Amino acid sequence: MKPASTSHDMPGPRPSLASRAPSLLQPHLALPILAALAFLALAAVISTGHHFGFDRTLILLLREPGDPTTPLGPAWLQEAVRDMTALGSFVGLFFMTTAAALALWLCGHRPLAIGLVISVLSALVVSNGLKIAIGRDRPDIVTHEALTFTASFPSGHAFLSTVTMLSIAGFIGLSSKRADIARLCLVLAWVMIVLIGLSRLYLGVHWPTDVLGGWLLGVAWASLVTAWIGRWAASSEPA
Repeated sequence: MKPASTSHDMPGPRPSLASRAPSLLQPHLALPILAALAFLALAAVISTGHHFGFDRTLILLLREPGDPTTPLGPAWLQEAVRDMTALGSFVGLFFMTTAAALALWLCGHRPLAIGLVISVLSALVVSNGLKIAIGRDRPDIVTHEALTFTASFPSGHAFLSTVTMLSIAGFIGLSSKRADIARLCLVLAWVMIVLIGLSRLYLGVHWPTDVLGGWLLGVAWASLVTAWIGRWAASSEPA
């Protein structure tokens, strides 16, 4: 005699998109929310024209004493820093995003690939919009060692490199379903993010608070994208 089916045997309804979206009260979202609030506070202060004393002090620490036209260190270090800052340029981030998106797409993770492209392109629009809206001047106390074309706050290199690399690390972690791979990608991403941000200070093209603001907004952006779009896209893929 065939046993009667129980409620445990019956397949439950497929969870809705709203039920899969993480709650704002979950611990893993605390950091990006705090980062977003800190960015808003910093942007509000800077938009009033306020100047921070440590901005000037930190930039001058990276110059030869008494000579603000010459960065510290030998010529090879200056060239290495220019190479590092190039990784955070539009061209560098374009190739990183393209390579990662194509890899995800070819491996069958198409929603993640599309989500990555949307994350980076929308961040680019927001970065340019904030620069225009706030209109902060570039540092004028040292010689610029790289060309600049936009306003200073937030640092586009810091913001966009953070969004791109943390999004790539997060989406690869989701697609691999392995904690060790996710940790490795996250560590490598942060090494590059920090070096790119510091390179902007060394070259004299950004105030430290520009880079800090870019990092804060980038952490908030990439974390929320990974938590919402990334996890939803991963759950929508066939098992």
